[in-house]
Amino acid sequence: MSSAAPKWKIIVANDDAAVDYKKVIIEDLKKDPRVELVDDFGAKDTSDKTPYPNVATAAAEKVAAGQYDRGLLLCGTGLGVAISACKVPGIRAACCHDPFSVERSILSNDCQILTMGQRVIGIELARNLVKQWLGHVFDPQSASAKKVAAISEYEKKAAS
Repeated sequence: MSSAAPKWKIIVANDDAAVDYKKVIIEDLKKDPRVELVDDFGAKDTSDKTPYPNVATAAAEKVAAGQYDRGLLLCGTGLGVAISACKVPGIRAACCHDPFSVERSILSNDCQILTMGQRVIGIELARNLVKQWLGHVFDPQSASAKKVAAISEYEKKAAS
């Protein structure tokens, strides 16, 4: 990561299916010098049965409003929180369970939100992917910028 990279403000949200991973990953984020702020917006224990769409959309709204630079959303598979977050205007969320997808979610798609599933990958892989995710920054001069702009334009058109 270049020295010009930002210090991230990150919101983490999860449902009851991802409490264990959330706790471990938040501790990693708090120790990472690339992170300025990390807030826990998710279920604190498995008895909290708040539906994943509620936590995912609430966290995504905070990212869309600029309160946070990025969001990390966790559930059983990572799919439900990704689908939910993408319903928030201006948000691009991707469910990634491998290093290449994490890289491309940022470099090709300027995703603000990474999602993962506790029931899908091991904790050490999840921790490693989050560390990699922090190091990627979208280049608005890249060839992908026009594609990201096309997504945004479609979203505006669909909303009108």
